[in-house]
Amino acid sequence: MKVLGLTGSIGMGKSTAAAMLRRLGVPVHDADATVHRLMGQGGAAVTAVAAAFPGVVTDGAVDRRELGRRVFGRPAELKRLEAILHPLVRRAETAFLKRHRRYGTKLVVLDIPLLFETGGERRCDRVAVVSCPAFLQAQRVLRRPGMSAERLAAILAQQTPDVEKRRRADFVLRSGVGRVPVLRALKRIVTVMRS
Repeated sequence: MKVLGLTGSIGMGKSTAAAMLRRLGVPVHDADATVHRLMGQGGAAVTAVAAAFPGVVTDGAVDRRELGRRVFGRPAELKRLEAILHPLVRRAETAFLKRHRRYGTKLVVLDIPLLFETGGERRCDRVAVVSCPAFLQAQRVLRRPGMSAERLAAILAQQTPDVEKRRRADFVLRSGVGRVPVLRALKRIVTVMRS
């Protein structure tokens, strides 16, 4: 079984690329969706997050906004949160990979926003990075509720620069040029990796 890592900085179009891969019949493990489940009502991370960050749990689920206020711009607090979440996300990823090995799946995707930042590329056969011009990235992200230029700058400061991600990638998917070129590129990548 081949493993394709899919990554890209905030606002680059990675989620759209992941959705296209699913439509092409490729199983995708979404690290962000896993985090949402872990911190949702009854999620496996709720108790540990509540103990580490008192007052962030409401009705059995982590209030992600409140938690974000507690950890954003505070490296030590962020590390404490990551120490809780990363092992649980890895456990879910490992179960996903084992399941698809049993099924005889030829290709799976690990959709990991912080792939390079966490050393996740070592678990992949190849890496695809979704990238777009910085002005388009800013336009996309600044349309999100609660986002500001300062917050975007702080997020980008925590991520590997786009130019470095592109340099380290096996495949670069240029978003911002329309969906058809991205879909064509993904079809080529899937064909190469399944062969």
